[in-house]
Amino acid sequence: MRVLLVEDDEPVAQSLRRGLIRYGFTVEWVSTGGAALRHEGPYDVVLLDLGLPDTDGLDVCRALRERGAVPIIVISARSDETDRVVGLELGADDYVSKPFGVREVIARIRAVMRRVQPRTAAADNGPDRYGSRLTVDRKAARVRLDGAEVALAPKEYDLLAFLTEEPGALMTREQIMEAVWDANWFGPTKTLDVHVAALRRKLAGAIAIEAVRGVGFRLEIVGAGDGTS
Repeated sequence: MRVLLVEDDEPVAQSLRRGLIRYGFTVEWVSTGGAALRHEGPYDVVLLDLGLPDTDGLDVCRALRERGAVPIIVISARSDETDRVVGLELGADDYVSKPFGVREVIARIRAVMRRVQPRTAAADNGPDRYGSRLTVDRKAARVRLDGAEVALAPKEYDLLAFLTEEPGALMTREQIMEAVWDANWFGPTKTLDVHVAALRRKLAGAIAIEAVRGVGFRLEIVGAGDGTS
């Protein structure tokens, strides 16, 4: 996933950039509002500080939103409710107050991407197909196997939706728990194993979820050469 980071505080930007890269994100960092508005490279989400040296971040937020529907998450030391409300009214999808942890930011990114999916690719292209047997309709939160709807518990669906974002990618337990459950989850991760087992059983023959000992899980599409999206 490609992130445009707009942050003028170099220590904060470098720390956040390193953390995001460690979790598999691609990060382009700019330190001014002008550079953000001039940036032409494709990106999937914007992390936008409000306290920029050349212009108010709220103006940058407004300009970016006028250009399109790319998700915007405001990251700012301004914790005042007015700034938060104005930012959201101008089109920001979420607002994170400093100080924050990298894991919190990643959890917010994952949550925002799931929320906005219906208004982007899923809305335009319909259900995503994985191999010849499995479809995931992210707009309706429905899964079909060989055309028949599969009854999944809410967290089973969330887990499948997350793992199918990047088939073949190794996801750590920590990444999965933060994205599917909660950034502040402190319970046992055994619940993850239970949900993985349920998906394996319900979607047998369409997907394979490989457990990598001591690390996490990797989802593979069975028959990926037969039309995987």
